[in-house]
Amino acid sequence: MCLILTFLAAVFTSIICFSHPQFIQKFQLHKLALMYWGATLMWSIDGIFQLREGEAFFDLSLNDTFLGIVVIICGVVLWGLTTFAHRRKTV
Repeated sequence: MCLILTFLAAVFTSIICFSHPQFIQKFQLHKLALMYWGATLMWSIDGIFQLREGEAFFDLSLNDTFLGIVVIICGVVLWGLTTFAHRRKTV
């Protein structure tokens, strides 16, 4: 489930990033999109290795859902901190 959640977050962030190019420079939204795409790639590789071991590609458990939510929240917090630090440096 964390793969699905991070993929949806990456797609949503990328759509906002490309549909509003003024956000790229102002809020550095591309950093958040790259974080989510990196997490999606990581979970995809994890799923491939789970398939090699005979398990399912998607883990739809409640714990995996919570993990996906925590990853999304951590991405937003890290993006917010880097954006805040960048804005303080430029001001």
